[in-house]
Amino acid sequence: MPHELHERTEVRTLIRRGVQVVEVLGPEEFEEDHLPGAINLPLRTLDDEATTRLDPSRPVLVYCWDSA
Repeated sequence: MPHELHERTEVRTLIRRGVQVVEVLGPEEFEEDHLPGAINLPLRTLDDEATTRLDPSRPVLVYCWDSA
């Protein structure tokens, strides 16, 4: 079930529990800065790649930062 997170402590707890962190940034932005252990699935390829790169038995946290 989708749930929106905004608190860093909640995100850190989920990461410690083994959630899959997906950053939907473009490759250049991902290389510039990303969360440790994050998987890069750019937004425009998310639908195509998610089924082959993510474990369906584990929760997923999707993250994106915008420098603008």
